[in-house]
Amino acid sequence: MKKIKLVLALLTLTVFTAACGTSETVESGKLQVVATNSILADMIKNVGGDTIELHSIVPVGTDPHHYEVLPEDIEKSTNAAVIFYNGLNLETGGNGWFANLMETSKKEEGKDYFTTSKGVEPMYLTSAGQETEQDPHAWLDISNGIQYVENITEVLIEKDPENKAVYQDNSAAYIEKLTALDANAKKEFNDIPEDQRLLVTSEGAFKYFSAAYGVTGDYIWEINTESQGTPEQMSTIIDTIRESNVPSLFVETSVDKRSMQSVSKETGVPIYETIFTDSIAKEGENGDSYYDMMEWNLTKIHEGLKK
Repeated sequence: MKKIKLVLALLTLTVFTAACGTSETVESGKLQVVATNSILADMIKNVGGDTIELHSIVPVGTDPHHYEVLPEDIEKSTNAAVIFYNGLNLETGGNGWFANLMETSKKEEGKDYFTTSKGVEPMYLTSAGQETEQDPHAWLDISNGIQYVENITEVLIEKDPENKAVYQDNSAAYIEKLTALDANAKKEFNDIPEDQRLLVTSEGAFKYFSAAYGVTGDYIWEINTESQGTPEQMSTIIDTIRESNVPSLFVETSVDKRSMQSVSKETGVPIYETIFTDSIAKEGENGDSYYDMMEWNLTKIHEGLKK
């Protein structure tokens, strides 16, 4: 069914392109770049600046695990010189929309599309039957985010060597900023009492974050592609919270808040703040870049757990 939808969308695109001619972005002369989601797009924008034309496939605030590809996505991907995706079972899990899109756009891995998580040490899911599946949320550890930026920089230079100096300078400045944020967070998290270092979220997206910043992550469900907030899941996390001294709970921007609200009501532990996982915020709001979303997460989680 997914492939049928993609083929129909491609046929629509072909008719549109024949009627309207070459797209404006191609005529701009800039390197055509596509990212699968808003977090990667922001990283790419920080490296590429004005030398590239950038399209982000999954809209801000939308879950990238599942996505319905639009004709515009096929057009942009077909015309792109380079496409970046996260990997680690994010776009390639769930309904397989990314693999279908690359097939429809006639793109080859390692030549046209590249994983930004190359070199990252993967963590794995822990639910029964899913232990061999990679957890995709590596960017929530800033040191991994820096690895993403280095990979993006390498590919942009390969595809557009004339602008090598621009990419290198932009990348160096960006990495310096991210490195400072990461180092400061690791220092600040040391003052949270040991018995309060439990980070409870709806989705178990914070494994990489927890390992990096010295907290223990727990959750209602493990990943957004599974059933969410089942009675068994709710009962398990409620028992865990009652056995701990955790002062605050957190809920993510990309999930339905009702499950965590029920957990809060049942345990008497308040939801301290909404935090980011799979998407940056809309432009002009708190967390509207990768740097800002991580700064927000680090600040709010630290405040909530130290109460």
